[in-house]
Amino acid sequence: MVRAAIEDARDAVAGLVGARSREVVFTSGATEACNAAVWGAVGLHRSGGVACALVEHSSVRDAAARTGRMVPLPVDSLGRLFSFPADGFALVNCQWGNHEVGTLQPVSSVVAACRSAGTLVHVDAAQACGRVPVDFGSLGADMVSVSAHKFGGPPGVGALIVRRGLRLPPFVVGGSQERERRGGMENVGGIVGFGVAAAAVDVAAEAEVAFRQTSALLRDALAVPGVVAYGDVVDRLPHIVCIGVPGVEAEAVLLGLDQAGIAAHSGSACSSESLEPSPVLDAMGVDAERSLRLSVGWSTTDEDVAAFAVAFPEVVARLRALAG
Repeated sequence: MVRAAIEDARDAVAGLVGARSREVVFTSGATEACNAAVWGAVGLHRSGGVACALVEHSSVRDAAARTGRMVPLPVDSLGRLFSFPADGFALVNCQWGNHEVGTLQPVSSVVAACRSAGTLVHVDAAQACGRVPVDFGSLGADMVSVSAHKFGGPPGVGALIVRRGLRLPPFVVGGSQERERRGGMENVGGIVGFGVAAAAVDVAAEAEVAFRQTSALLRDALAVPGVVAYGDVVDRLPHIVCIGVPGVEAEAVLLGLDQAGIAAHSGSACSSESLEPSPVLDAMGVDAERSLRLSVGWSTTDEDVAAFAVAFPEVVARLRALAG
């Protein structure tokens, strides 16, 4: 029964991302999946750089850096790749959509360039899966990382989708689970929950609601004098927007919003414990000290959005008054 439950979940995840069931390798989350992609490619190719933009998630950036072969790719002021040479690399990484500013990358073009050059390409789709249509089969990437909790599944489980015929050295060793592609006992409860979420999510409907809500958040934020938007406000993930608030520290705005019952982040959720400026915004050449990341999820209501519209201008006005 346990094996059947795992394989049913594998089928559901494969269906969500347009892959074959056997291409789905369950992991402890997208962080592990991204590490497995980077180190697997390095294990296959003993030479060649590991390319990634500095706007990539830290799980990709840090893994690439630790190989000693990282080659940074440039981005524009919206956080979008504008140059992606593919020849001569062991691996090219390309996130589907940015986790801080929401900007969508030219994923199809990057994958096509890599396939033409015979270079492995990994797409971090953790923020995209369950939010926008993901079709692994038609995309043509070698590897795609996804996470369950980003679209309502349980935390602590994800998957690396690996193109059929690509035999990566396993990142986690010590067992023959996942068809010898990832050692260790499977997180059965998490995997089953992942499958349930994958089967239940209505990507188109949720994206429509999320884009409407974040567009309202952005509109209300930009109505405050001096507030600016970071990232592409049109060609973006539906559930994330990022703003800058000149004249006040982001941490103070976050505390003020928290007192009003509104949760937001400065930078990415994964770096919320760090005091360092956002490397994503730094790579984009914008003020990394005064950014707010606003995101919505399946439980966000229009009343929550309306509460932000009331609280945000009051918080900013109070802080600017204190600053003199």
